Amino acid sequence: MRRIRIFYSLILSVYIAFSSVAFAQKKEQPLRIAVAGVSHGHLWDVVSRIDRGDFVVVGVSEADDQIRVNNGLYKKLDISLFYASLEEMLDKTQPEVAVAYGSIYDHLAVVEACAPRGIHVMVEKPLVVSLDHAQRMAELADKHQIKIITNYETTWYPTNHEAKWMIDSGLIGEITRINVYDGHQGPFEIGCGKEFTDWLTDPVLNGGGAVIDFGCYGANLATWLMNGQRPVSVYAVLKQQKPHLYPKVDDDATIVVEYPNATVQIMASWNWPINRKDMHIYGSKGYIYQDTKEKMRLYTNKKETNPVPVALEAPYNDVFYYLKAVVREEIEMKPYDLSALDNNLIVVEILQAAIQSHKTGEVIRFK
Repeated sequence: MRRIRIFYSLILSVYIAFSSVAFAQKKEQPLRIAVAGVSHGHLWDVVSRIDRGDFVVVGVSEADDQIRVNNGLYKKLDISLFYASLEEMLDKTQPEVAVAYGSIYDHLAVVEACAPRGIHVMVEKPLVVSLDHAQRMAELADKHQIKIITNYETTWYPTNHEAKWMIDSGLIGEITRINVYDGHQGPFEIGCGKEFTDWLTDPVLNGGGAVIDFGCYGANLATWLMNGQRPVSVYAVLKQQKPHLYPKVDDDATIVVEYPNATVQIMASWNWPINRKDMHIYGSKGYIYQDTKEKMRLYTNKKETNPVPVALEAPYNDVFYYLKAVVREEIEMKPYDLSALDNNLIVVEILQAAIQSHKTGEVIRFK
């Protein structure tokens, strides 16, 4: 009997040893990524990192015949990896995660295809175009136990994380007001490609104009800085300052988000004279001006200083380092982190309330 126990103990030890080696090897292996859609201008995030080695693109799907063969990835990958059908691509390539680079409207279809197959999904900001889509995606994620990650450029700004640390440390007291400024001169004005602007300026495929494209940044950051707190109300004014260029959607949005003890004003526009992604955070004891991703100002004790933000370390400094670590469960994505589903469900609520407020002229109160 003792010999049998020893035998099984040895078998178990060998199994554990091989499992540990296999886990370590998988951890080091490139993340298997499928690209769902290639019409998004942010596809450059994949193209510019594809030779780095931390991920490998195993398949690309794009329904549009012309766009499928005219994009940055087509020159980098074997043509056999390109598919017209998302479902066929997923079944034949077996990725760990699909990254969506099509219209915002298409995000739900990507999750509907990936979730039953146990494939995680990362979408470009924002999460979805409507609350109905958001609810369906959340249900699928819960049912099939997949992760849904939303990528924002501002997630990787050291100054934003330094500002969060300052707030949590009490350096400026309790938050009283946040002003967020996001946008640029306009998609046409800065030279976005036709395959991108065709859906970016469509009220169905994008869900709106500047209110969606850039309003999402402020809603995402505010939800994070307020530790996942849902607003009390939302009021918004959407404008068409350039109807000759953007006749179907707004090109300028001002969103006022009320919290119990603070007010957030999100100014999202395709009509800024400059490119900008900055914010001013005011507290009971001082303020933080996040000017760029690397420069900031702090006012405390009646003095303004220029602190140097701590550099972000891997995997928190790059979208694909982070994606790999989350999918491989090397790090935990907390519920209201910038990329997390819970945060971005609130973002959708804020943006939809803003659109409804504009249509009705009323303050939209949250339940």
